[in-house]
Formats: sequence, C-alpha cells, structure tokens
Amino acid sequence: MADQTSDLVLPASLLDTDLYKFTMQQAVLQHFPGIEGTYRFTHRDKDVLFTRECFERFQHSAAQFGRLQLTQEERAWLAQACPYMKPAYLDYLAAYRFKPEQLRLRFEPIPEDADKDARGDGSARGNIHIDAVGPWQETILWEVPLMACLSEIFFTTVDTDWNYDGQEEQAYEKAKTLLRAGCTFSEFGTRRRRSYRTQDLIMGAILRAQRDCPDAPAKVAGSSNVHLAMKYDVAPMGTIAHEWFMGVGALRGYEHVNATALRLWEETYPNVLLIALTDTFSTEAFYKDFVTDKHFAEHWTGLRQDSGDPYAFAPRAKEIYEQLGVDYTKKSIIFSDALNVEKALKLKKQCDELGLKCSFGIGTSLSNDFVKASSGGKEKSRALNMVIKLSSVDGKSTVKISDDITKNTGDPDTVRKVKEIFGIPITDKDEIVH
Repeated sequence: MADQTSDLVLPASLLDTDLYKFTMQQAVLQHFPGIEGTYRFTHRDKDVLFTRECFERFQHSAAQFGRLQLTQEERAWLAQACPYMKPAYLDYLAAYRFKPEQLRLRFEPIPEDADKDARGDGSARGNIHIDAVGPWQETILWEVPLMACLSEIFFTTVDTDWNYDGQEEQAYEKAKTLLRAGCTFSEFGTRRRRSYRTQDLIMGAILRAQRDCPDAPAKVAGSSNVHLAMKYDVAPMGTIAHEWFMGVGALRGYEHVNATALRLWEETYPNVLLIALTDTFSTEAFYKDFVTDKHFAEHWTGLRQDSGDPYAFAPRAKEIYEQLGVDYTKKSIIFSDALNVEKALKLKKQCDELGLKCSFGIGTSLSNDFVKASSGGKEKSRALNMVIKLSSVDGKSTVKISDDITKNTGDPDTVRKVKEIFGIPITDKDEIVH
C-alpha cells in the first residue's frame, strides 16, 4: 500500500475496500441519485493522539486518491464474481474517480502542544477531523480506504513499537482452530488493518490453513476486501451496512424505516445479498417491522449481529422465526462484532445447540492483532478505535442507536426523537457522538 519513494500511502486498487460499499453505492444510485451525503470521522480513544507529521502524511496521501481507477481486468472479474452488479453500474464504477476536494481535513493540536504546532513541529500532538461532503453515490466510497490509510500512517509514524514477527503463524493457528471447530468465517479486516501488508499476509495464512485442513467441517468463506478476494480467488463477502438504514431513515422517515430499507434493497437485489443488519436503531426496533410482514423472514436468508450481547442474539432470532412460522434451521446468523477465536467458538456452540446455522466476519482480531515490541510480547499494541459514519443526507442528520443502547451516533435532538419513536429509554448514561 505504501509508496516508499514519496511517503504516500494509497489503496492497492480502487477495489481495495469492502464489498458492501459497492453494493450500497449501486443501491444509492438507483434510489437516491444526486442526494448529498456527508461522512464524518470519530476517534473513540481520546487518550490516543495523532501528530502533525502523521496528519500531513495522511493529507498528502488522501490528495492522491484520484489516481485510482478500475482496470479492465478488474471490471471483467467483477462482472463474473458479482453478477448482481449491473452493466450500467460497472460503467459508472469504471468512470469513477475519488475527488479529494470533497474532503475537509483538519488537525487540532492539544492545548499543551499548540506552540509546537505553531512552530511547525511535526511531533505536535492532537486530534484529526475528517468530513467527506458531496453526492452520496460518490462520498460513500471514502470511508474504508481513508481509515485504512490513516491506520497505516499512524503505525508507521506515531506508534512504531511493533513488527511483523509471528503474524502469519498467528493467523494460521487462529484459522486452523476455527475451521476444525466448524466455524466458517470471512476475513473482514480492511478498515482497521495495521497495514495493507498485514491484511495480505493474513489472507495468505488463513487460506494456507484451509489447504492444510482438507477434512475440516468449515471453510474460509472469503474476504470483504474485493481486491484481495480477486487476488486470492475467493468470494467477495458483504451485503449491507448501517449507513443504508441511516440514510433511508433520514430521507423517508423513521416510523417504519427498517421495512422501507429492506424493500428498497430488494428492488435492487431481488434474490441475492439478503442478509439483514438488525441493529441500526436497535434489534428490537428492527423486529417490530420484521414481524409485520412474513415475507421478510421467508425471503431474506439471514440476520447479522453487530452490537450488544451476541449471546442473546441467536435465541431471540430463533424465537422470532418460530413466532412467524418460518423454518429457522434454513436461516443463517452472521456474527461480526469485535470477534476473536474464543468468542466465535462459544457462539458456534450456542447456535449448534439452538439448531441455527451461523458464520463469522472477523476483522481486527486478524488484521490488527499485534504486541508492543518493547514489551517482549507481553503487552498488546492497540488498534485505532475509529469509525467514519454517514452523518447527514440531503442536509438531514442521520443517527445510529445500535444495541449498545446508551452509545449513540448523530445529532442529539435527532437521537432523542428516534429513541422516542421506538420506545427506547433516554437515560443520563447516554453517550452521543456527533
């Protein structure tokens, strides 16, 4: 990913991102063309600071994203691997170029380093602010590669107390354990990866583990990273993210937002990519719409868990399917929230006992699991805890409630309004990130 001659860090390809950015982009083009969409960066760990040098490398790299374009070989591969991508969409993607002028980037030094920053000292510490503003169908692609770029720059500029020792073997052993336990999983690590090299090494290692376990009752389903899926000849994995539900809610209203979002998605993807993400406004709010039309439970192939208590999710899903008279044994549960091997094994055991099929999307635990070199392997080297979320569409604030009910994202007034609509308690413990 890094261009060593110029200190740039760029994606390896336009496809060096997660599949659902493209599937959602196609849906946005169909249903909401020309609507403005703004994305905003949030760094959750306030004790971890960036530096002016890190910011300037990031700024310089982001300014060069316009170099990226779909190759003829990539287009041909997408047409074959993703037949739900229509020719008109592939034409759009072939013409697509990132527009760095859509970015609003700012470095804010902490008060004690303000003088250093004013003197141009690259070691001045502070926070980074990122907004991407423009047509939603364009800004939708900024999120994942920007985060991957920032992470790689941070870990080659600010935090360099780590190395690649043991990375391949660690991923290999994790994959073997999962496969032998019957845990089918996909690699989901692009956005918070330590570096492109890390994710590339990990993909090679987990596929080697699969080859070395030919009798395992599970498989590596693929990767969310479209470029790496193409490189390693595996399936690109992913369907739909929170921003789809967030955008639909802001544009079409919150009263039955989940049903509206699912129906619009089906208009673009009638018979594929039908794994429903449940927790944008809380899973219980999702189920209020889900149970009103049996079609959703029958037609959609499964549900994805991405926040809250993962061990409560499958029993509740089974209960909902039974309530609707739908055969739950034919449905799948996808777990994707902060997974590691131990958690995946426990969830697999639970789903087996319930009679539910399950699989796993594993990200940071594979692509950013390092130790501090100076600790002799005893202390973890923390990944950046960051997100870039859709913050508004057509000038309307978007919100995410999630199943961590007190941790919300969006304009505080809109968060309160949405919680009231869905009967979600508003408490003094609520944390709202805007």
